[in-house]
Amino acid sequence: MPRSAYTHLQRRRHWLGALAASALAPGLTRGADQPEITLRFSHVVAQETPKGLAASRFKALVEQRSGGRIAVQVFPDGQLYGDRDEMQALQLGAIDLVAPSLSKFGRIGLPEFELFDLPFLFDDLSDVRRITLGPLGQRLFRGLQRQGLVGLGYFDNGFKQMSAKRPLLAPADFAGLRMRVQASWVIAEQMRALGARPVTLAFSETRQALAAGVVDGTENPVSNFWTQAMHQVQSDLSLTNHGYLGYAVVTNQRLWQHLRDADRQLINQALQEALSYANQIADRQNDLALVALRQANTTRIHSLSEPQRAHLRQAVQPVHRALAARIGANWTQALHEAMSQG
Repeated sequence: MPRSAYTHLQRRRHWLGALAASALAPGLTRGADQPEITLRFSHVVAQETPKGLAASRFKALVEQRSGGRIAVQVFPDGQLYGDRDEMQALQLGAIDLVAPSLSKFGRIGLPEFELFDLPFLFDDLSDVRRITLGPLGQRLFRGLQRQGLVGLGYFDNGFKQMSAKRPLLAPADFAGLRMRVQASWVIAEQMRALGARPVTLAFSETRQALAAGVVDGTENPVSNFWTQAMHQVQSDLSLTNHGYLGYAVVTNQRLWQHLRDADRQLINQALQEALSYANQIADRQNDLALVALRQANTTRIHSLSEPQRAHLRQAVQPVHRALAARIGANWTQALHEAMSQG
């Protein structure tokens, strides 16, 4: 960020105090051309990704249905905050909505969200839906209240693939590689189990780190790989489909409680429609990105055989057992019970 995170957060915190005292106060009158409420939605990826498109759809729906009374400002590509500070910014009230990857909740004292990071856990998105649309998904959201947050909905960016400066088709291929990971204990342990060294970096810093050789590879859905131009700095992409990348839209509890019931209902309905839209296009965006990558012809693309995927799956099984010990077997048991319900 161009200025210190602390100064920026403090300035935004004071601004929120003014907002709570004025823009959200009942009976407040504003000029006809001024919105009563302005929601700041910050995220760290490009506008043309599923997350970016969902944020844009949400903005359009809210502003249309409120007749402009509620405005949504969207800040993509980490313009305001990056991976490291967006959650703190939300808790302080510097922004109003974020859509972090589910991994990031572990960093604020909710490691049970790292269930979603377990490698080779989900076969397809129907497995994911049994969690996000069921009682376990709501149980996870209730835990956010301990951090002054409210979970509004889950959505997808699909399954992750491995990239590096060589094909990654077997555990031996990972040996000695420095692999960029987001701040997730599970993902770091996954890389260690495969023989690589995990390096935690913000998403916004990843491409530059790959270009400079600070790290050798990373994992991403193809849409993120393409929109961040990682194909220009990575020679090989292996279609491992080893992990799920999902997000949760979260808001500040104080802000949510200040809103009128009708406004909460309007915002929530618009968000659910935007997230449904994002889920519909996530697979398509990844498919289109893969076509674009093949056409660019800068990165070798490797498909794994079933025996190769099985070998990788076997190598990371200790991570599943270690997470159960870390967060409690009751969580992993609830996970597997939810997934077994067809």
